[in-house]
Amino acid sequence: MRTSVFILLFTLLFTLATLLPSPFCATLSATQSAQQTAVVPNIQLLTRSTRRRESARLNYGGTVTLVGAPRGSVTIEGWNRNEIEVVADLELKAQTESDLDQLAKVNTFVFDEDMNHISILTVGTHDRAFMKKSAKNFPKKLLNLPWRIDYRLRVPANTDLEINAGYGPVKLSGVEGAIRLSATESETALTLTGGTVSATITAGNVLLTVPVRSWRGGGADIRVAGGVLNVELAPGFSGDIDADILRNGKIVNTYEGLVTREKPGITERIVRARAGAGGAYFKFTVGDGTVNIKRSAEK
Repeated sequence: MRTSVFILLFTLLFTLATLLPSPFCATLSATQSAQQTAVVPNIQLLTRSTRRRESARLNYGGTVTLVGAPRGSVTIEGWNRNEIEVVADLELKAQTESDLDQLAKVNTFVFDEDMNHISILTVGTHDRAFMKKSAKNFPKKLLNLPWRIDYRLRVPANTDLEINAGYGPVKLSGVEGAIRLSATESETALTLTGGTVSATITAGNVLLTVPVRSWRGGGADIRVAGGVLNVELAPGFSGDIDADILRNGKIVNTYEGLVTREKPGITERIVRARAGAGGAYFKFTVGDGTVNIKRSAEK
């Protein structure tokens, strides 16, 4: 009888022990919950924005070289004056005003005049050679802080351009010189009527708009490693056009005035065509992506 009562009591106590949470489990669960819900506070950075202007005389047929910042936009317009105007908006970020003061000494650009050649060269923490030469004891904690420069240039219409851009949009219009453009990643818009253009974009989308029927100059060679290349031609445009997809993608042609110039003609991967009476030579190359050839919207 006693044995039966003991077994009954033991079974009851064991059952209660398994149903009720232990203090250790409760403490551990609360600790894990607190760890999961803990949020690491974000470091708030101060922002300093400044604007710098430069200008200089530049005769028609001169050359402008722009080496842009790692991040920032580039806008270049042609005008009818024999001078160049540069407006640069610089944005720095850091934790303290003292840090911003140090960054302002190195993140900037050099404006150099040499005969009929103007150079705008960005310098800063991204340039190891410059930092090693000009800022040997610069704090390492400031090297990777974000910053940018947005450039806006106005140059004589007949100017040769050398543009090296980083990450950011590029807009170019109204210039008819020899143009060489390279960009790391960009939304690029080119509205041009002439010149000899060579552009290489690593990643992004490119829009080439030709608003005239006859291109004045040699033509254009535009290469995009990955992205979309849109070509908008004026009604009645004349020129010779080659287009190639190197790996993956296709060519979409909806321009009615394009006809086969030589084999293989007009396909989804290769185009050898002529518009109108022919003339300036245009070559469009995309590694992975799409080439769209279409008629520009009438204004």
